[in-house]
Amino acid sequence: MIILSNDLIALEAYIKGKAWLMADETVLSAEKPGEGNMNFTLRIKTNLRSFILKQSRGYVEKYPQVAAPENRAMMEAAFYDIIQDSAALSVKMPKLIGKDEVNNILILEDLGEGNDFARLYKQGETIDANALEEIIDFAATLHNAFDAKNFDHPIRNLEMRKLNHEHMFIYPYLEENGLNLDEILPGLRAVAAPFKQNELLKSKVAAMGVLYLADGDTLLHGDYFPGSWLQTNQGIRIIDPEFCFFGLPEFEIGVTIAHLMMADQPYILIEQAIAQYNSKVSIDDELRAKFTATEILRRILGLAQLPLTIDLEKRKALLEYAQQTLIS
Repeated sequence: MIILSNDLIALEAYIKGKAWLMADETVLSAEKPGEGNMNFTLRIKTNLRSFILKQSRGYVEKYPQVAAPENRAMMEAAFYDIIQDSAALSVKMPKLIGKDEVNNILILEDLGEGNDFARLYKQGETIDANALEEIIDFAATLHNAFDAKNFDHPIRNLEMRKLNHEHMFIYPYLEENGLNLDEILPGLRAVAAPFKQNELLKSKVAAMGVLYLADGDTLLHGDYFPGSWLQTNQGIRIIDPEFCFFGLPEFEIGVTIAHLMMADQPYILIEQAIAQYNSKVSIDDELRAKFTATEILRRILGLAQLPLTIDLEKRKALLEYAQQTLIS
C-alpha cells in the first residue's frame, strides 16, 4: 500500500502513475490545506493548477492511537457520486476528480484558500444570518433529495458509524476513559461527574445510540458542524462527508443545532435556523432536540473536544439542558 507524504518526488511519481497529471504538468509544492482531524490531506500545486489529495488510513490522523475504518475516503467518494445528480448540492462541494480504491486516496477540486466556521467557537463571534440560512438550506436540500429506497446499495457506512457511536454514546460516560477534563477547563471534572454517574441519563443516551446505528432513508452528510462549513472566495462550501450514511435527518440537524448552542450563538438565530429547516423537511422535532442533547454531552464530556471559549457556568447550563431534554 502507498502511504502519502509531502515528498515531492514520490508524490509526482504517484500522481503521474494514476494519470492525474497532464502531459506538461509538474508538481511544485505540497502543503497542508487546513486543520483536518480524520485524514492525511495535501494541497498540491503544479505549474498549471492546484488540487487536493486526501488519504484515509487505519487511524485518525490527529489521534493516531484511535483506530478508524481505512476505506472511509471511498465512502466520501460514494457521497460525491450521488450528489452529482443535484446541481444545487454539487455546486456547494468540491468536485471528485478521481479515486484510488486500493490506497484509499481521493483527488479533489481545490476550493482555494478559505476558512472553516470553527471561529464561531470564539467568544464574541457570530455567524452571519445569510450564511446560516445558506448552511441550513444545504442540509434541507440534501435531506429532501435522495431516498434509500431508490438505491440498490445505499450508503450504510456502518464501520464509521460504530466509531462515532463509541465516542458519542459510550466513551464520555466511562469513569476512567483517560481524559482529564480539568486539563480542558479547571473545574469541569467536578461539573461533569453527576452527568457521567446518572444511570437514567446514560440509559436515555444509549437509546439514542441505537437510533443512530439504525438504517434510515435520508442521505446525511454525517458530520454537519462548523468544521465542515468552509468560507471561500466563491462563497460557502461544504466539505468532508466521510461519515455519510442513509439515516435519520433528526440526527444531522440535531448535531448542527448543538454546535450553534455550544458556539453561544444568539438565541434568535438558532430559533430561525430550526424554523427554516422545519419549514422544508418533515421531522420529529422532539427527536431532533434529543440528538442535540447527546451531541452537547458528547462534546463537553468526551474526547472530541471543541475549541470552546464559553465558561464553566455556560457549559454546566448546556449539560443541564441536555440532561433535562433527554430524561423529561
